[in-house]
Amino acid sequence: MRFSELIKSIGEPVRITGDVDVEILGLSYDSRRVVPGGLFFALRGAAVDGHAFLSRAVAAGASGLVVEDDSNLPDGIPCVTVPDSRLAMSRMAAAFNGHPTAGVPLIGITGTNGKTTTTYLLESILEKAGIPAAVLGTINYRFRGTVLSAPHTTPESVDLQETIRRLIDLGARGVVMEVSSHALEQRRVDGCSFDVGIFTNLTRDHLDYHLDMDSYLASKQRLFSELLVPDNGKPSRHAVVNIDDPAGGRIAAATPCPVITYGLSGEAAITALDVLFSTAGISGTLRTPAGDRAFHSDLLGRFNLYNILSAVAAACTLEIPLDVIVAGIREHGKVVGRLERIETGRDVTVLVDYAHTGDALENVLKTLLELEHRRIITVFGCGGDRDRGKRPIMGEVAGRCSDLAIVTSDNPRTEEPAAIMQEIRKGIVPLGLREYDEADLVGGIRGQGFVLVASRREAIRLAARLAGPGDIVLIAGKGHEDYQIIGTEKHHFDDREEAAAAFGNVGAAP
Repeated sequence: MRFSELIKSIGEPVRITGDVDVEILGLSYDSRRVVPGGLFFALRGAAVDGHAFLSRAVAAGASGLVVEDDSNLPDGIPCVTVPDSRLAMSRMAAAFNGHPTAGVPLIGITGTNGKTTTTYLLESILEKAGIPAAVLGTINYRFRGTVLSAPHTTPESVDLQETIRRLIDLGARGVVMEVSSHALEQRRVDGCSFDVGIFTNLTRDHLDYHLDMDSYLASKQRLFSELLVPDNGKPSRHAVVNIDDPAGGRIAAATPCPVITYGLSGEAAITALDVLFSTAGISGTLRTPAGDRAFHSDLLGRFNLYNILSAVAAACTLEIPLDVIVAGIREHGKVVGRLERIETGRDVTVLVDYAHTGDALENVLKTLLELEHRRIITVFGCGGDRDRGKRPIMGEVAGRCSDLAIVTSDNPRTEEPAAIMQEIRKGIVPLGLREYDEADLVGGIRGQGFVLVASRREAIRLAARLAGPGDIVLIAGKGHEDYQIIGTEKHHFDDREEAAAAFGNVGAAP
């Protein structure tokens, strides 16, 4: 595609330098990945400024540049100067890939919790409706048999548009994607043409990046206030909003398209009645503007009921029949690392979950408290080099809702695990619970308490040794992740593998 044609996709540039009637063979925001004939975008990052690598990009064969600062351009290279390189990149990437989301239904899901599970539910519903859908999210990017790794929940716009194009070319006729707050803030999805936006909830997370909750909400609100504006291409856009969440009203008020609400309050358009929660899943009756239907899902707990309602609401906006929606809910596949059951051959329920915020952990533990059990043992930690404020919050939740909270490492990154655990401990101590050391636990759990175990592997093994018939063991924080980041290196570590090995090597505890 010619550079001059790509420039048309971004609106009026500040300035054009050189002959932009050149063929562009690829797009890149990393000078190390520039292809001969490629277009290089100079992005300003928190640690690195792409403008420092213009000469390197040209040396690698770049045929054009997109910059915000043209005060130090290499000689003889076509360039466009724009106010926002990320926004230009997002729009150009969509144009370069033939606007892949323009002709298919695109559902974007944002919120702190529930995004991944909702993608699985919608994937199943759309498949039942004869709309085979590609899914892009935290676990992977996939369409039927094609599965690509997911380094980011929502990739940079160049990678995003290229991936969507590839999956549509493989036969996808719809796209469901998680839309992270980072992606919205950095305009990675501005080249996407959304049909439906879903808001799940807003609780504390990523404040190391957004700094405060108002900024965090503002980033998520962009999906609704700016990217769901009806236009000639998609005049029938819809917002799906959890009206039970305190931020739901603000999201709805800022949305210029029709809003369909869901929740368990009386004012929600999509709700559920006569709900039964059990170890077999969730059953009840869906109430929608299109009528009522009985439903069942193997998912566990009240927070997953909200995920189900969000998927139902989105499907209703696409005019999918209720019978099809209910079938999709009933037959969705296993959600990896989301209350995923680990088979142990023992009368112990072992679950691995991605809950890594105070709200998510509390939702999971409240769900487990509603189920039949003898004791709950929770293994969890907090990531290093991330929001420190949530550490005591998660400690308080785990201590209050567990019979034994085993505080351990998550992804410590460049922080000392012991220092992270002490910050978690600050949230537990005010509860007045017994603080064990590992030697104290040789004789088993003797009252509600907590213990600090720096090694995540040893923490899981301790839970296996202590768990007895009827107990529930929750291993929280990493879910689907198959690595642990220690320092700056990734090491293979999978909670599911570790739990299976630990429980397989330990007989029934007293």
